[in-house]
Amino acid sequence: MVTIVGAGPAGMAAAIQLRRSGIDPLLVEESRLGGLLINANLVENYPGFPQGISGPELVRLFSEQLARVGVQPLFERVLELDHDGGCFLIRSENRVWRSRTAVIASGTRPRRPEIPLEVPGRVFYEVAPLAGVKGGEIAVVGSGDAAFDYSLNLARHNRVLLLIRGERAKCLGLLEERVASHPAIELRRHTIVRAVREAKAGRVLVELVGPGGGWEVEADYVIFAIGREARLEFLSPAVREGMAGLQREGVLYMAGDVGNDIYRQASIAVGDGVRAAMMIHRRLQGAI
Repeated sequence: MVTIVGAGPAGMAAAIQLRRSGIDPLLVEESRLGGLLINANLVENYPGFPQGISGPELVRLFSEQLARVGVQPLFERVLELDHDGGCFLIRSENRVWRSRTAVIASGTRPRRPEIPLEVPGRVFYEVAPLAGVKGGEIAVVGSGDAAFDYSLNLARHNRVLLLIRGERAKCLGLLEERVASHPAIELRRHTIVRAVREAKAGRVLVELVGPGGGWEVEADYVIFAIGREARLEFLSPAVREGMAGLQREGVLYMAGDVGNDIYRQASIAVGDGVRAAMMIHRRLQGAI
């Protein structure tokens, strides 16, 4: 059995390619298909869509293709992935199973700010949970592609305050240009968030500091997009220590954002997933 942990673009692509090769994969995902792609306002560098395509729409197409090739994802959280010297032992919330080969496509998790956050349910790290909000005021914290893309996404139906620490943004120039020209987005530079506290009527109070001193703003929600790190907390010590050897052996593969550092693009992740599946197929053919 080949187990794929994570159903973002890399995991879905690996599952589709394995099925094309006559191999039945087990695609395990904690919550939803698509990974971070579900948050994307507009994907403009994925070949085949000259006008671009929204992240949710691309995820929908991936999901349709999974169904067409007969892959049924298992929606459970993987608690531990271990290796006993012969195969992987995978434990979820509801079951335990063994797998000869594993593809880690678990993506990333957000870096959380080390400041007081006293309003549960009002602070987020992705834009997808706020997709249905209209007429609100939302503060977005961050200076990279994700923060600017989230701001453009939310500004369709809301007012957005985008806060960056320095003078220069770290995003693509075209995203900065679009934010600068958007009437529903206010960009404030040299601004540091010190705390997020409860305000009246269920809103939040964002405490800020900049060159001119401190001040406060109110918002309905706050999104922090201040970086992400590989999601590998479920790997056992044995797998962590032996990862290089397992990869050389051809039984463990890393695909997508989990191993791509800052190069997090859907097109790269899909290529990673297809490549991993092709390598697995070739190895199994050689073993027959």
